[in-house]
Formats: sequence, C-alpha cells, structure tokens
Amino acid sequence: MATENRFRQKSRLLRIMRLLRQFRPDLPVTYRHNRVLLFPRGHSFFRSLHTSLRSAERFILAEFYMIHADHTGAAFATELAEAVRRGVRVWLIYDYVGCITTPASFFEGLARQGIDAIPFNVPSFKKGLHWFDRRDHHKMVIIDGSLAYLGGFNIGDEYSGMVERSQRFRDLGLSISGDAVSELTRNFSEIWQMARGELPQLPLTGGDADPHPRRSGHADVSIVSGGPHHRRSYIRSAFLLNIASAAKEILIATPYFVPGPRMIRSLLRAARRGVKVRLLLPERSDLPLVMLLGRSYYDALLRKGIEIRELGREILHAKVMLIDGERTVIGSANLDQRSFHRNYELNSIIEDMTFGRQVKKVLLKDFANSRRVTVEGHQRRGVIARFLEKVINLFGWFL
Repeated sequence: MATENRFRQKSRLLRIMRLLRQFRPDLPVTYRHNRVLLFPRGHSFFRSLHTSLRSAERFILAEFYMIHADHTGAAFATELAEAVRRGVRVWLIYDYVGCITTPASFFEGLARQGIDAIPFNVPSFKKGLHWFDRRDHHKMVIIDGSLAYLGGFNIGDEYSGMVERSQRFRDLGLSISGDAVSELTRNFSEIWQMARGELPQLPLTGGDADPHPRRSGHADVSIVSGGPHHRRSYIRSAFLLNIASAAKEILIATPYFVPGPRMIRSLLRAARRGVKVRLLLPERSDLPLVMLLGRSYYDALLRKGIEIRELGREILHAKVMLIDGERTVIGSANLDQRSFHRNYELNSIIEDMTFGRQVKKVLLKDFANSRRVTVEGHQRRGVIARFLEKVINLFGWFL
C-alpha cells in the first residue's frame, strides 16, 4: 500500500512538472540526483556557508535582498575578500531598496577588495515609480557552479541568531549540490544582466576540475523563478499546482500572508477534499500592516477547518510549503502579491522523502511552540482591528 501511494504521488508530481513546462518551455524542469541539506537555524546555515566559501576555487556568485553592516555582514564580507585574495572571482548583487540602510562605505569597501558588487534597480526618474516596486528578493550563494545555498536568510545578525531571541528571525535555508545548481547559475546571470547590462564572464565549470560531485544525492530538484518581466506568475502557479496535488497534508509557513482569492480558493478546495491544511503565520512581524492584512483572511479559512497558528517567540521569516510529507517548496517567495507579481523570486521544489521528514520535524516543532487561532478567539478581536483590516484591504495589492 505504501509503495502504491508513493507511485500515485510521483504521478501527481510528474503531471505538475508537465504543467510547469507548459508555463516555461525553455527550462529543464526537474534535475535528478541532487544532494540537499536543510539548515533549520541561522547559526548552522552561516557556519556551513562560510566553510564552503573557504573551499571555493574558481568563482562565487552571491545575491541578497538585504546585507547589513553588522557582525554577520562583516564576517560575510571577510570571507568574500579572502576568496578574492586566493584568486577566486566574486560577483555580488544586492538590492538597492533592501540595503538602503546599509552605509555605502560597506559596499565601497567590498569593491576595494576586488569584489564586483552592484546594486539592483537603482532609482531613476526615467523609470517612474516602477523602480521602487520591482525588487530583487533572491537570497542565494553559488560556489564554483556546483554548490548553492538558498532559502529565506538575508545577511544580518537577526538571521544568524546573534541578537536577543525575541528579535531573531525564524528562518530556514538549504544547500543543493548537483545539476540543479546550473539553473540557479543561469538565474543569477539573468539578474546580473538586468542590473549591469551584460552577462558575467564566468569560468567554465564541470569536468575533473569540479571539486563537488555533480551527481551526489537522490533528490529531484526543480527551480522556479518569477518576476515582473514574466507575463504570468510562475511562483504562484507552482504554489497552486502543488496545493492541487496534495492528497493528505499541507504544511505552510510564511511571514507575509496576502494570498489573494485564487490562493484562498485553492486552500479551501484542498480542505474540502479531505486534505489537512495547517498554516504557521507570525504573531509579531517586522511589517505589522501586512500581518494585519493577513488576518483578514482568517475567518474564511478557519470556518472550513483549516488550522492556523501564530508563532510569537521569534519573528517568523521562513517560507516553506510541505506537501504530503515528501515534496517541499522552499525559497525566497512569500504567499503574498508582492512575491507573486512584483518581486524577483526564486523557489526550489525538492522531491525527497528524507528531506521532507526533516522539514516536517522542524515545522511540527514550530507548530507546537505557537498559539492556535480559533474561530471564537478571532471573532473576539476588537472593533479597531476589524476596521483597520478593512481599510488596509483596500491597499492590499501594494503591500
């Protein structure tokens, strides 16, 4: 019976991949035999990242929405500078708005060290106001074209765990070794070309010189990128297709929940066909208006049996969806309109039972440490909160 269930789930995944191929026919959708590792905490993510940076031999590609000039940012800059001194080429993209509070001297220092660092989407009167609304939300490091780190972690002390617990961002990250990294490298080159107007001249990869094995694991990995330059939202389509494929359980953690009617309908349909749907959302947020807007969706979901919990002891920032305990969607994208339509986002779809079990263990622990939202409790929220939800809903598209 277990083998039969896995076969049915695999068939559903193949149907999903065929649909994704229709959306983006130029992409090879699924890469086989990748090795994936989960990092459930910032300290383990950054420790592994720094170790891998020290092993780089040819090039490093780094791309982050936020880079802070704090202890974590300084340590990251030091690792990049050390790599340059070893003869490694380093390219860095940072988002202009995401790093607007980071002193310009920080990036000037990187340039003096020989790091080719450029901001994404610098303000320009020629662009009107569109420049502000189109942000590079990727969080990724690629080493020698065969090892990549990605997920929700930006570069900052609140992500690495070097602040008080109440100020920490609860996040998840992963590393991928194998052929899927070639797709991530292509995505980096695409963003670099948008920002610089030319492709980065990367050293050739592969062959005997490659220090990382190309076929080192058992995970099937698909890379889904999205942005305002696409005619449709590939990020949202991938979420919807994975929700539609669920047979038993959907676990979701997202810090910014502005899903829109199509996503709400998809979650409700899953609940109606007997799928257990559980959402982990923030009790506190760095964007309180977005959190308040997200709560305006609670009533419709709770009344249809969807479980909602709010994490309060840390600031939730993880962006992950687990389907039937086996397929994981994890990356930079939130379940909100900005990620669907206006940001440049990057998600990975991991088909691997071992990785899925690890993700589920982490999520269930966070669910256990969170507060459950009930219909009755939600109805008791104040008149002011209800009024603000309705007002903010009018501007939901822009948040």
